[in-house]
Amino acid sequence: MSALVQLTFEKVMQTRSYTVIVLGARGKRFAIYADTNTGKLLQVYLMGAPRPRPLTHDLISNIFTGFETRVKQIVISDLKETVYYARLFLEQQVGEIIHIVEVDARPSDCITLAILEGAPIFCTEEVFENAVSVE
Repeated sequence: MSALVQLTFEKVMQTRSYTVIVLGARGKRFAIYADTNTGKLLQVYLMGAPRPRPLTHDLISNIFTGFETRVKQIVISDLKETVYYARLFLEQQVGEIIHIVEVDARPSDCITLAILEGAPIFCTEEVFENAVSVE
């Protein structure tokens, strides 16, 4: 994997048919598109809105907590045509041994988990260079 660029979550925008997640670094911003449910869920987490029952990402987070595993980072690792690909890096320490697991996942799920868990968001230098800028 090439050098990594740390990204900041800029904003989420909702339309009737899709969600736009805007990430940025070094004065450049780019968009990742997702389904409308992802956008609604992300907004719930960003607003800190109460949830009467665990949502999908709450469930995943609770499982991680139960296994004393944390989201180490997420990496948007590839861009093919207009589709982004991401990797979720999980870390579990057992005594002196640290286990790191790399999982293929949708960028929208990775970003949501990173926001929920306070984990850093990265992309490869190649993805950053090839991503189309948005205003």
